[in-house]
Amino acid sequence: MPPDNAAAPTPGAPNAEDAMAAEWAAALAEAAPSSSSSATDLLTSAEQVAPAQFANFASGSGPTAGNDINMILDIPVQLTVELGRTRIPIKHILQLAQGSVVELEAMAGEPMDVLVNGYLIAQGEVVVVNDKFGIRLTDIVTPSERMRRLSRG
Repeated sequence: MPPDNAAAPTPGAPNAEDAMAAEWAAALAEAAPSSSSSATDLLTSAEQVAPAQFANFASGSGPTAGNDINMILDIPVQLTVELGRTRIPIKHILQLAQGSVVELEAMAGEPMDVLVNGYLIAQGEVVVVNDKFGIRLTDIVTPSERMRRLSRG
């Protein structure tokens, strides 16, 4: 989250997030040029899906409906990539020391869950680009599947 005294970005000038996204997209495209699910494709498909999710929201409020969605685009959300989970007793937690290994329920090579504010939205595989970890999305959870999981929840 930027500090309160941060200067507003100049319209038309690329910000740090856009530059980072472009760097990741270029690195992923370079790492897997034959892959059909490059970062650019994923961003493009996400941009195509987003307006459809809010079509009903925008349709009923008149001529300014297109501007309503812009009001929420800058709201920060918590994105989490879950490697795995396990349940262990407190007595084992108290015995943990540097070098201890905690076994997780997830299997090696299994897709990682991508959560937004605690809700599963996608799955992917871990990648390393420029000495930083990232995740390549391999499966996007459809809005109908998210609703079905919420109702079971």
